[in-house]
Amino acid sequence: MEEIRDEEAQNETIQNEAAGSETTSAEETSDQGTASNQSSGTANTDSVKDEKAEKKPEEADAMKADTAKEDPTSGESEKKGFFSKKKKEKDKRDQQIEELTDRVQRQMAEFDNFRKRSEKEKSAMFEVGAKSVLEKILPTVDNFERGFANLSEEQKQDAFAQGMEKVYRQLLTALEGMGVKPIEAVGQPFDPNFHNAVMHVEDEEAGENVVVEEFQKGYMYRDNVLRHSMVKVAN
Repeated sequence: MEEIRDEEAQNETIQNEAAGSETTSAEETSDQGTASNQSSGTANTDSVKDEKAEKKPEEADAMKADTAKEDPTSGESEKKGFFSKKKKEKDKRDQQIEELTDRVQRQMAEFDNFRKRSEKEKSAMFEVGAKSVLEKILPTVDNFERGFANLSEEQKQDAFAQGMEKVYRQLLTALEGMGVKPIEAVGQPFDPNFHNAVMHVEDEEAGENVVVEEFQKGYMYRDNVLRHSMVKVAN
C-alpha cells in the first residue's frame, strides 16, 4: 500500500511540474506576443511620423495660401510696395526739380549781378565822358567872366553886353542842371582836396591858412572835383 501511495505521489509531482512548465511557456509566449505587438506598434508610429513629415511641406504651402486668402494685409503690403516705388520715383523727380530750380536761380542771380555791373560800368564811362566834356566847356565860362570883369558900368548897360550876360547865365543854369556847381573858396579854410594854392601872402587881418583870393574858379561835378580852385592863401 505504501508503494502505491509513493507512486501516486510521484505521479502528482510530475503532473504539477508539467503544468508549471506549460504555464511558463504560455507566459513566455504571451510576453513574446506583447513584444511583437510593441514592435509592430513602434513601426506603425514611425511610418505615421514619416507620412506626417512628408505631408508637412504640402500642408504648410496650403496653410500659407489659406492665410494669404484670409489675410488682406498681404495685398496691402504689395500695394505699399508699389506706392513706395512711386514715392522713390517721385523723390528722384523732386530732386531733379530742386536741382533745376537751384540752377535757374543761380543763373538769374549771375545775370542780375552782370546787369548791375554793366550799369555801373556804363555809368562810370558816362561820368568819365561827361567830365571830359565839361572840362572843355569851363574855359568858355572863364572867358565870359574875364570879359564881364573888364567892362565898365556904362559898357555893362550896352545891349550887346546884356545879351552876352544872358547867354552866360543860361550856360551856368545848364551846367548846374547837369550837376556842376562852383566850389566856395574865398574866406574858407584851405583844403587841398578842393583848392590849389599858387600863392601865399602875409596878412594879419586874415586868419591863418585861409583863402584870401581866387584866381580861377573851381567846380564840382556831383561828388567829384571837376577842377580845383586856383587860390591865394594867407600864412
